[in-house]
Amino acid sequence: MFGIYLKRELSRRKKAALVIAMGLALGIALVITVNSVSAGMQKAQDKVLQSLYGLGTDMTVTKAAAAPSASGSQKPNFKFDAKSSGSSKQSSDRVMTQGGQSLKSSLVSKVAAQKGVANAVGALTLNVTKVDGSFTQGKAQSSTTQNGEGQNGGPGGGSTGMPQVQGGGASFNVNSYSVAGVDVSDQTLGPLAASKITSGKTFTTAQAGSKVAVVSKSYAKENKYTVGKTFKISGTKYTVIGIATPDSSDSTTDVYLPLKQAQTLGDAAGKVTTIYVKASDSKQIDAVKKTIQKNISGTTVTTSADLADTVSGSLSTASNLATSVGKWLSVAVLVAAFLVAALLTSSAVSRRVREFGTLKALGWPSRKVTRQVVGESIVNGLMGGVLGIALGLVAAYVVTAISPTLTADLGSTAGSGGAGGGPGGGGGGMGGGPGQQAVSNTVKIALTAPVSVTTIGLAVGLAVAGGLIAGAMGGWRASRMRPADALRSVS
Repeated sequence: MFGIYLKRELSRRKKAALVIAMGLALGIALVITVNSVSAGMQKAQDKVLQSLYGLGTDMTVTKAAAAPSASGSQKPNFKFDAKSSGSSKQSSDRVMTQGGQSLKSSLVSKVAAQKGVANAVGALTLNVTKVDGSFTQGKAQSSTTQNGEGQNGGPGGGSTGMPQVQGGGASFNVNSYSVAGVDVSDQTLGPLAASKITSGKTFTTAQAGSKVAVVSKSYAKENKYTVGKTFKISGTKYTVIGIATPDSSDSTTDVYLPLKQAQTLGDAAGKVTTIYVKASDSKQIDAVKKTIQKNISGTTVTTSADLADTVSGSLSTASNLATSVGKWLSVAVLVAAFLVAALLTSSAVSRRVREFGTLKALGWPSRKVTRQVVGESIVNGLMGGVLGIALGLVAAYVVTAISPTLTADLGSTAGSGGAGGGPGGGGGGMGGGPGQQAVSNTVKIALTAPVSVTTIGLAVGLAVAGGLIAGAMGGWRASRMRPADALRSVS
């Protein structure tokens, strides 16, 4: 009886039921869209952080860079031997550590022993600036004067003037790239963990002291490196054994070497610049950070949350909008939809005075009338939920199909400027390297809007809640009606 009467009443009031359902649907669709876009923002931020951290890294331990010394010994400088031949090529590599002051390798074990730390791995980051080119020696030429007057004003036929150097100069190319020393005994953390080997193979534990290298896909393409090719850094020849492709975004590292090789190359034996840390419990990252800072003084501990705060650009702006404005807007629209549904249901009950009064006169108790109104409201809410889920899925699909590109600025790093050739005499040394300039590290991310099962469950819950709220208000009003009300409504 309840089901038959419910179906008949909903069929009789299709327009009112559709208005209530559509109001709830719009609110639910907005909630799904905002949650999906927020999830896409979080996924995009994770990709950005993975390009800076190793995959699975919860925090890094570093040491702030020291103030530059007055001698400027850490500034790039290049020296070349004088060559008499103008066609002779000159080349020099300058290798410098990056990422702050170096840490003792023994600190890796100390960090790993801290409470809450599951694993810790050390890495050494280097910057190699290569300058190559050639000098061209100028030629001395003398000039003569005619008409019986020499250079010194004396009489005579032709006199030879002061010799002048013609031509000459230098032409050099400057190329800067990054090198990371990887602990080959544990590659689950560190700079190489966020990439996968797409050609060749990665390091083995037996290659800790071998002169082998893994290069990034972009760097290999730029320099036409393939597996088996060799290249030199500061006169040391390395063999390419693998090509690495980042899993998430462009990698900031061009060449990967075994840690011992990188330490030798950078004259940093027993040193690392970064310690990558994996916490035992992802919910205790802040506690682990405080423990490391307390027990290992002089170090800087940076978590993924700290790093996320430094990311700027359109990704950060859009994420803030989705988190703050978007969620508050969805809540406001949802509350408005619930109120409209409740008011429309209450208004519909007011127009059904004769119906409910007659039912009570026929023996229906108040609870049965209330159940009838609540049942109709829940069905309206479920209809709104179905429509809202469909609209939300369509909106999320459109965002994913369009895939708007967002940018994330990861701060500035020191890059090398170019050096051109100027005129000058041949021979002699060349001191002072290329100038330093700030280079913005920008990552482009395609935005998606994934819809999770949790989001769908939230939509269903909101649909039922909206129906219950509307039904509760309408049912309360219906339960207060008396059979006499039906008689008074008869004209």
